[in-house]
Amino acid sequence: MIVVTLDAGALVAIEKKKERGMMLLRAAKEHRAQLMAITPTLSEWWRGRTDVRERMKLAVTFVPFPREAAEAAGVALAQVKGQRGATLSIDAMVMAFAATFGGAVVYTSDVTDLELLTEYFPGVRVLSV
Repeated sequence: MIVVTLDAGALVAIEKKKERGMMLLRAAKEHRAQLMAITPTLSEWWRGRTDVRERMKLAVTFVPFPREAAEAAGVALAQVKGQRGATLSIDAMVMAFAATFGGAVVYTSDVTDLELLTEYFPGVRVLSV
């Protein structure tokens, strides 16, 4: 089984039934992929309860953000601080989680932002939804 880390953009793609989002959801339903997202990503995406969001919570495993990943994200942010580091905080968290726990594959709608961090998380593949 492939483990995939989702950012808020990927959650929105699933919620809005975009083609790549639906592909991820089908893979999860067929047990070919485990979809994971960290709780900071949940706060970016969640804007209140809907039936669709409740169903998505059954398909996506929301994980409390691990300390080890927080430390790795902090180190990466220190290196990119001149390049919008503050705005990349949750992106760095997503990348650090993917590198250490989340299967090293991230689906996002913000490919450019996450690719800024691949230098610090070289084993993570960033893919577009």
